[in-house]
Amino acid sequence: MSQGVSAVDDLPTPSTGSSVFTFTDTAVLAVSAVDAPEVITSSDIDGWLAPAYASAGLHGGMLEQLAGISERRWWPSDVTFADAAAMAGAKAIAEAGVDPRAIGLLVDTSVCRERLEPSASVDVHRQLGLSSACVNFDLSNACLGFMSGMQLAANMIDSGQIDYALIVDGEGSRQPQQATIERLNSQGATREDIVENFATFTLGSGGAAMVLGRASQHREGHRFLGGVSRAATEHHLLCTGDLTGMRTDSRALLEAAVDLAVLTWADAAEHFDWTDLKMYVIHQVSKIHTEAIARALNIDPERVPQTFPTRGNIGPASVPFTLAMNSEHLVSGDRVACMGIGSGLNAAVIDIEW
Repeated sequence: MSQGVSAVDDLPTPSTGSSVFTFTDTAVLAVSAVDAPEVITSSDIDGWLAPAYASAGLHGGMLEQLAGISERRWWPSDVTFADAAAMAGAKAIAEAGVDPRAIGLLVDTSVCRERLEPSASVDVHRQLGLSSACVNFDLSNACLGFMSGMQLAANMIDSGQIDYALIVDGEGSRQPQQATIERLNSQGATREDIVENFATFTLGSGGAAMVLGRASQHREGHRFLGGVSRAATEHHLLCTGDLTGMRTDSRALLEAAVDLAVLTWADAAEHFDWTDLKMYVIHQVSKIHTEAIARALNIDPERVPQTFPTRGNIGPASVPFTLAMNSEHLVSGDRVACMGIGSGLNAAVIDIEW
């Protein structure tokens, strides 16, 4: 029982169980992305980190060379994470053409938050002027949060509890990146310090939102068919973070994430035909991560759209943001698989018929 191992670990791992979910009457009515306005290049960050690089005997260029990220965005300092989520939510509601008063559920899935309480969702709810009958709360599941919110909302729509749901997310990398730069420059950084904090500088800022509704009432919608989720929580300490920075064992995290992705994909193959889809929307982390996942799952990299080179890793907003930015390439009947992996580790793949 030592080192967090329990008797459960001795049991055979089920191949399906409750990890598979399907929906009969839920559709995506709109998915929207909102860009933060301030462009921060990797060269900017290299310049700000010059003292730390000199102390560690390193040089700039690693963010672009290793991660494939040339720039990311920052929100102005007076824009809150809830503001970003609300902006994306307003855009999605307008694009869906849904009366805000008809929305029965609001879920804010942001990793970034200003405070422990109240929930960020109450601020978003207020800004959007949603009904007092609209259930609202935060849902946290690291970078998988948005997809977890979609799953929960679809269950409520299919059960008949609500007609419409709004999932929102607002992320910002200004605070953790500025705090990490200041800390590394002031402490006589070592090579290990730079490597441990490297992932912090791959983060980006942005907002995303999605409106879900009844497929039977919206023939123009895009069917949310279902998906599969799996966990590998033995890796819960490989990536930890807060608004002051993020510490990551990047190599171990990549290996564990690929293993979990393969397991999740194999589980899904028993229930969904994902061998030749139009688009594979993978959580955007870096060049190395994207190439490793595509190779491990044997999917065509040309069908994997990328936003990380100019946006970085926008956390749970990444998957809906990338889907929104590339939806113009989809036509009715196209099938899309979206895969998210969150620190912890948790993973999910979902199936959308456009």
